[in-house]
Amino acid sequence: MNTVFVSAFMNTHQLPLSEALNQLTGANYSFIETVDKNDANKKTEKELLYLFKAYKDEEYEICREKVNHADVVIAGSVFDDLLRERIQKKKLIFRYSERPLKNGIEPVKYIPRYIKWNLENPRKAPIYMLCASAFTALDYSRYGLFRNKCYKWGYFPKTRRYEEEEELYRKKDKMRLIWCGRLLKMKHPDDAVRIARMLRDDGIAFSLKIIGAGEMEAELKETIQNLRLQSCVEMTGAMNAEDVRNEMENAGIFLFTSDRYEGWGAVLNEAMNSGCAVVASDAIGSVPYLLKNNINGLIYHSGDVCELYQKVRYLLDKQEEQKRLGNAAYHTISDLWNAELAAERLLLLAREIQNGNPFPNLFEDGPCSRAPDIKENWYEK
Repeated sequence: MNTVFVSAFMNTHQLPLSEALNQLTGANYSFIETVDKNDANKKTEKELLYLFKAYKDEEYEICREKVNHADVVIAGSVFDDLLRERIQKKKLIFRYSERPLKNGIEPVKYIPRYIKWNLENPRKAPIYMLCASAFTALDYSRYGLFRNKCYKWGYFPKTRRYEEEEELYRKKDKMRLIWCGRLLKMKHPDDAVRIARMLRDDGIAFSLKIIGAGEMEAELKETIQNLRLQSCVEMTGAMNAEDVRNEMENAGIFLFTSDRYEGWGAVLNEAMNSGCAVVASDAIGSVPYLLKNNINGLIYHSGDVCELYQKVRYLLDKQEEQKRLGNAAYHTISDLWNAELAAERLLLLAREIQNGNPFPNLFEDGPCSRAPDIKENWYEK
């Protein structure tokens, strides 16, 4: 099945899925970049024979032809011209998107968006939505779009599989917390520092590593110093992906504190794949898909630091729960939410649509299962 994936640019979260699709299609696969990222993965790009650049004049026509003649097109960030002919001919398209309404509906923008989005996605055309956020389906339904045509999706970092799972859990420091991401206000790394203060004040012997760089770095360092948390909280700065995964493998608990502006949050995939016991905010786009509370992680209401503290404290006091939740988290990624299975399921879904079933429901859960409308207040204790 000739498959084309159009997105802004190739990155580490797109590569595993691309490799899987390239293999499953017998190298009948192309990835088309629409944005020139001069600093992005130049070494990787040279090794990928299936990579094309629509932003280059000399390659644009090649890219357009690939899109028009493919059996399946996955469309993220894409030039309107690239899809126009395909839409007119009613050929299969899977759009993929995080939630478009992170700022809410915004009444002033509603009518222009309604007109534009409906023109780009005629309702009788075979255009489907791969939801890279649990809140994507509901956001688009407010514009009358993709009803009964939304499927769970996401981002798929490289999956590690451990031959000796017990060894992974044996080397974990059960009293170590880890937070990882860009140091931005919407990610709330300061909530991790607040938790550290509460643990310290309660006499708990723990350590917290905050990995990342960003606009809040100086503020966080000052807070840590003012609260005299230097002995238990370490800010490492930015790390390469390999080192981050190694840190996750050594930590017992992963804190994911972002708010509704976190579209997906691939760091959750990585922490779960590393066997961490995750405590995550309910507002993050990936959480309703990947986590089931008290089954493969713990969920708290976004911004509720007291609830976050209670769940962290529970895991520190009951360390056997870290292993139970971490093991379930690991298998959620290794067995279900991974690039290889996502690629396989996507091609099966495409084939079912092309065989005349306009609303397939092939899978109970995981990638390419039906995506329900999920409201922001979905989580209940």
